Amino acid sequence: QVQLVESGGGLVQAGGSLTLSCAASGSDLTINTVGWYRQAPGKQREMVAIITKGGSTTYADFVEGRFTILRDNAKNTVYLRMNSLKPEDTTVYYCNAQIARIDGIFRFYWGQGTQVTVSS
Repeated sequence: QVQLVESGGGLVQAGGSLTLSCAASGSDLTINTVGWYRQAPGKQREMVAIITKGGSTTYADFVEGRFTILRDNAKNTVYLRMNSLKPEDTTVYYCNAQIARIDGIFRFYWGQGTQVTVSS
């Protein structure tokens, strides 16, 4: 019943910005760590940014200070704010979250993926 709905992907010019959103649908949710990952065709999925329940963040080295992960717990939504985008950022981005429903059992959920394309 839990679903992660992503939005915000699209086409942007190099140097531009995009903000990805990941909203968890469902009732009585407890959301722990949430992360953004990306995966190019033929490559392994790699971590982009992670944010804990308490707001601590971790970023991949390639982010180089350009991205910010944020969460709005009241809206059950996590954002990835991406600035200074480069063509090499072009790929599919996925949201992942550890979520428990009223049963108290934490499970991992993946969003469907959203395409980010950065033009030269």
